Amino acid sequence: MASTVTTPAGRARGTLRASLAEQRGSRGDLVFRAVLTIAAAAVPALLAVLLMELVRGSELAISRFGLRFITDSIWDPVAERFGAWPLLAGTLLSSLLALCIAVPLSLGVAIYLTEFAPRAVRQPVAFVIQLLAAIPSVVYGLWGIFVLIPLLRTTLFPLLRGALGFLPLFQGPIYGPSMLTAGIILAIMVMPYIISVSREVLLAVPGSQREAALGLGATRWEAVRTAILPYARSGLIGAVILGLGRALGETMAVTMVIGNRNDVSASLFAPGYTMAAAIANEFSEAVKDIHLSALAYVALLLFVVTVLVNAGARLLIWRVARGAGAGSGAL
Repeated sequence: MASTVTTPAGRARGTLRASLAEQRGSRGDLVFRAVLTIAAAAVPALLAVLLMELVRGSELAISRFGLRFITDSIWDPVAERFGAWPLLAGTLLSSLLALCIAVPLSLGVAIYLTEFAPRAVRQPVAFVIQLLAAIPSVVYGLWGIFVLIPLLRTTLFPLLRGALGFLPLFQGPIYGPSMLTAGIILAIMVMPYIISVSREVLLAVPGSQREAALGLGATRWEAVRTAILPYARSGLIGAVILGLGRALGETMAVTMVIGNRNDVSASLFAPGYTMAAAIANEFSEAVKDIHLSALAYVALLLFVVTVLVNAGARLLIWRVARGAGAGSGAL
């Protein structure tokens, strides 16, 4: 049998090839790391550029109105007097209403799909929920105008006023387009997001959690309440905050059903206004510099509110998740 003899020259060539391959791999790693670093740095850079543009565009309104812009309720382009309090209040109130309606329903659907639904039902329902998230907001707005508003005006709103009319929230004339209508349409729009994320979080809970609770004699609901939900709480909070961020920035659907009246009313049946709706309605018609600057100031306020809400939510998730994970690592 012939034997292979490695000469010093052959060993040197092999060593050279290995060294060249290592250098090429090292250069490839450096290029890959540089590309990833640039991509990661582009996100805060883009955020900084956006903030700078908003500040620069709103300088005129900031210099004229200052912080009084946040508390003033008058929005009069003719008199060149602008105040964003009704817009800020409408944005926060409509988003809060949406969460009050959407969170219980979304968590209920997510729990049903992961813990109680038959296997043949889970995937089709989950697929339909994901399709709902892909529907454009203008379609929701048109559906709200032609279907939801007539239905609420003739059925639910009179029922609420008759049953809860002693509360200021459910007093006054029923218009149809209103703050409550906007809250309902927002709830319908954010539910697919909350359901999808909550479902993934609950599916990430280890099976040992369920088995341990059931092995100790708990019912299915007791296992969900005592073992699964506490384990998944930080991830569920993340799902709710995702829905809140979606609600705060929604424009078209809310613009079409909220009534667009620059006023703060105690009644949920009254029309209202939001920051995003005001920008969408008036930006193309604003001809004066102060009007454009006031709208940019509104956009800056919306940006700040969104960042503060999400930052506070992130801190809340960190505090809840401290010490034990709950499907929250990805959130």
